[in-house]
Order: sequence, then C-alpha cells, then structure tokens
Amino acid sequence: MKLHTLRRTTGVAATVLALSLGLAACGSEDDEPTSGSDDTSSETSDSADEMSGEDGGTTEEAMAGAAAQTFGEGCAAVPTSGAGSFDGMVNDPVATAASNNPLLSTLVSAVGAVDGLGDTLNSQEALTVFAPYNDAFAAIPEKDLNALVEGGMKDGQDSTLYKVLAHHVLPTNADPDAVTGDQDTLAGDQLTVEGDPESGMTVSDGTVTANVLCGNVPTANATVYVIDTVLSGVK
Repeated sequence: MKLHTLRRTTGVAATVLALSLGLAACGSEDDEPTSGSDDTSSETSDSADEMSGEDGGTTEEAMAGAAAQTFGEGCAAVPTSGAGSFDGMVNDPVATAASNNPLLSTLVSAVGAVDGLGDTLNSQEALTVFAPYNDAFAAIPEKDLNALVEGGMKDGQDSTLYKVLAHHVLPTNADPDAVTGDQDTLAGDQLTVEGDPESGMTVSDGTVTANVLCGNVPTANATVYVIDTVLSGVK
C-alpha cells in the first residue's frame, strides 16, 4: 500500500517534531567556537569522553556494545553508522532515536501527529517501546490509517491514535528477561510477551500477535523492540 496521503497529512506535525527534537539534541550552533579553536575543542571533547568513561558513562566500547546486545534477523536492516544506527540511538531519548531510524519513519509520523507526545516520550526516565516498522503500518488500509492520523492531529491525547500508540509502550525499561510475561501499558491495558532472543519473541494484546524483528535496542531512556505488526489495542 502507498502512504502518500499519510505523509501529506502528517508532514507538518512530523517536521515540527523533528525540528524540536533536533534542537533539543544538538543545541545551538551559535555557541560553537570559531574555526581557529578547532584543535582545542577536539582535545576538550576527547578529554570529556575519557572522563565519562571513568565515571561509567558512555564510551566507544559501551556504544559498540549497543549492537552486540540486540537480537533478531531484522537488526541487519538497521543502519551501521550515523544517528539511526545502534551506536547513535543509544545516545538519544527514544522519540529522537526513532526519528533518526529509517525503519521507523511512519511510526515517527504517527507520534508527531499527536501534539506533545514526542516530548512526553523523550522526558520519561524509563520506557519499553514495541515499535512497528514501516511495513507494519503499510498493512493497515490507507483510509483507516489516515483517519487515525487525522484524529490524532485533531484530538491529541484524547484520540484513538494516542491510545493505539500508548498501547505499544510500557512504563518500565525492560530487557529480554524482564519483558516476558503480562505487562501493563501506558494505555491502561495489557500485553503478553513470550519467547526469548534465541528462539524468537512475540508480543500479543489478545487480538493481534506481533513478532519481534529486532529486540533489546537501547536508547538513552528506553529499550526498543521493533515489531512486524501494529497492535490494534481493540479487543
């Protein structure tokens, strides 16, 4: 199915979200030193990285471990470098991280249609997100998908779109061992997660069951499990 209509109706909201998240993540370029101080800034950055490593912060070794801890055949489709890679996503809060990953662009557009939802996700201390990849949304009839997005833009967090998206989010940061079993979602209902990284993992709302394509993806405040189906949230 083509998603041209979705992209038109959500373009403004998604762009606003991307800009606001980009500003928050990157800061002001006006504060950067002039070209004459490039060497000093580089040395300062290197020193800061070394210090953060000593304090248990993010280091190059830890970032490399971001890819090592993931599982699933779908992980091969994640970019190997840049902001949308595993090493890039681990540094950003979850909505920002998703906005940089090409597998999740339709999800990001849906989140952007609900005013303030991206900021809400980014501001939480700990979340688990079951993130449908682009083809999962493509399986929804275009008319229905566009109606959800338009409702989200109109009604915000009172919309059906918000409830569907919240249905994919847990209020805890759960690794593969902790995430199995019955889990309460931000929508006030439950999901059941079964399986393990070796044999495969599924997540079900009792109506729809999705397979985890790429799991245990770390971001700054959440663990992401990329799934192959949108969970309906309707029983």
